[in-house]
Amino acid sequence: MNTCASQLAEHPLPPRRLPVQPAQAARRRVLAVGLIGPGRVGSALLDQLRAAQPRLARDSGLDLKLCGVVASKRMWLDCDDAELNGRHDGAQIWRPNDLDAFAAHIRGNDARHALLIDCSANDDVAAHYAHWLAAGIHVVTPNKLAGSGPLARWQAIRAAGASGARFRYEATVCAGLPVVQTLRDLLDTGDELLAVEGMFSGTLAWLCNRHDGRQPFSALVREAHALGYTEPDPRDDLSGIDVARKLVILAREAGWPLSMEDVAVESLVPPAIAALPLEACLERLDELDAPMAAKLAAARAEGGVLRHVAHLDRHGRASVRLAVLPATHAFAHTRLTDNVVQFSTRRYCDNPMLVQGPGAGPEVTAAGVFADLLRIVESLEARA
Repeated sequence: MNTCASQLAEHPLPPRRLPVQPAQAARRRVLAVGLIGPGRVGSALLDQLRAAQPRLARDSGLDLKLCGVVASKRMWLDCDDAELNGRHDGAQIWRPNDLDAFAAHIRGNDARHALLIDCSANDDVAAHYAHWLAAGIHVVTPNKLAGSGPLARWQAIRAAGASGARFRYEATVCAGLPVVQTLRDLLDTGDELLAVEGMFSGTLAWLCNRHDGRQPFSALVREAHALGYTEPDPRDDLSGIDVARKLVILAREAGWPLSMEDVAVESLVPPAIAALPLEACLERLDELDAPMAAKLAAARAEGGVLRHVAHLDRHGRASVRLAVLPATHAFAHTRLTDNVVQFSTRRYCDNPMLVQGPGAGPEVTAAGVFADLLRIVESLEARA
């Protein structure tokens, strides 16, 4: 049995015991990477990693090695195609999707550092995180389903970090913006979070910025969908559920055991199209037009603007809704797909801290994942 086959036969992932390296051996850092979900974000990330490989090897002594890619039904491994790094979806050999076998292959048996990147937005994949971390495999993801899913699973994922493996998820909130890290830094330095308020959806920010009455709201939704700003099903954005997930992730980061059912969410999706198949829903998007036109008129009558806002207070009360904000509000001056998050803390009370920038698009989301990978790299020890 060849090396690859033997690795794939060993699906269980027990905690790793590292061999002692001879002191005189050459020192370097090798990071074996496996990507799950080569969609828009995953493909953009692969391009970014490939472009950075020579620089990372030259400047950081890091050998960044793509060892495998998993799609929905198949996976490609570097042991089957040595050129996988340059052509994951053009590889001549593929295997049926098997996440346990895939993780075993990425980890290998040579004591290398191993990292799995989940860009799948799949709950079944998120269910594997605790197991992978306990086995010593680092995990990075923009998948919000782990951080906002069942609280017990989230707690198990965090506890699995005791193995020494790192779990990073900056891109689950506001794509590439340093929102989770900013909150973590505030808390780690002894600050106290009083409230979080923000525009967490680049899609809804773009829609609110463009919704000026000159064209129907449904036309804007279709345009955003064509540009790739929305989820494949625009209702995932318009319902506010995606924003609620981000709010839950930040709440848990702050130590509040919030779950999705604790968030009061006001959906923009009319009940008549909420449960329709996707194609039928897309054909009836014009049912959004009258209610959204009425909301815009009401906002203008008050001299304000419409913004989609999430709010979490110090008592754990959380809400997501379309709000009328005064024209002087900081959120009234966002542009395009800007996300903006306002942290009110004991230190930043009278003048809250703002984090603002583009919050939608595969390139910026992939960059957020890449940044998490580099933060993990900073902690890796050199091995022979």
